[in-house]
Amino acid sequence: MDDIREVFLSIRLGIARAVSKIVPPHEVEDIVQETYVRLCQVGAPEQIHHPKSYLYRTARNLALDSLKRAENRVTEQWNEEAENSLSMAGMEADETFEQAASSEEFGHFCEAVRRLPVQARRVFVLKKVYGYSQREIASELGLAESTVEKHVALAVRRCAAFMRAQAGRETTLSDQAEARSE
Repeated sequence: MDDIREVFLSIRLGIARAVSKIVPPHEVEDIVQETYVRLCQVGAPEQIHHPKSYLYRTARNLALDSLKRAENRVTEQWNEEAENSLSMAGMEADETFEQAASSEEFGHFCEAVRRLPVQARRVFVLKKVYGYSQREIASELGLAESTVEKHVALAVRRCAAFMRAQAGRETTLSDQAEARSE
């Protein structure tokens, strides 16, 4: 077990760098520490033949899980806002349809974000999901504030274009389905 712990200590900074490409900077250390906890929980560490690969894979999986949890928080917030706006307007709508439409739209939005260039995606997620200011993002990522502003603008433009394209595609598909039924 001591050997694998030594491997962890020797690649700890590399794990942090790898994880920092996936999650916001304030979560990196937590994931590195959780990787070590998982390592300590391994029942038979001598059966790990490639400890570096094991540690990097564990850290990557933890980072992706963290990202999924963040997306779920955004989905829940999105759904709550949609419900609140419906109830505040006093509209009586088919809730099942609204939830499906909202979930589908959010799925398109998530896909739009996934398609962004890596740096623009990181900036956009920090700004829109985690609520960082441009100054905080610039400080965390070592960028100029003007660069952060450009990444946010690029992300917003690309996400909006993707969402418009998806809306147009769905309209065309529903028009085709309606024409077939007539």
